Amino acid sequence: SKWETDRGLPDVSLLLDLAEALGVGVAELLTGEYAVNHNRSANMKRVSFYVCRVCGNIIQAVGRGTYTCCVTLPPLEAEEPDAGHTLCVADSDGDLYVTVDHPMTKSHHLSFLAYVTSERVELLKLYPEGTAHGRFRRRGSGILYGYCNQDGLYSRKV
Repeated sequence: SKWETDRGLPDVSLLLDLAEALGVGVAELLTGEYAVNHNRSANMKRVSFYVCRVCGNIIQAVGRGTYTCCVTLPPLEAEEPDAGHTLCVADSDGDLYVTVDHPMTKSHHLSFLAYVTSERVELLKLYPEGTAHGRFRRRGSGILYGYCNQDGLYSRKV
């Protein structure tokens, strides 16, 4: 009641328990806005990617959400590939062989490649000083994604 009447705030150590008791997330508790899921039938092609700019952790979710790692993670918005981020695809024994002519240094590299179809997401983690290519089992039409740690998320329909 002190919180509601602006006479006090709950102790920070109680926020997680308070949110759990009320059936909401901590972000919802602090903002006062209840998040409602209007998407009852998720489609894998509506996948969203989140990358922590501090530690590089990758989160993928069907639809949008609020996620926190070292910092709050905004959803990545996919752009059309430019010349330095072109996702080249070749058919190889029923697989998609994806290559990108991209630097793979510690300061500038591709962090992951992903192949998303209507029923599944395949994510391939890439590492600095490694190679910028990957192989995915062809499962029909879908979307390929590549994430550059400097320039963001790129996509291409296949």
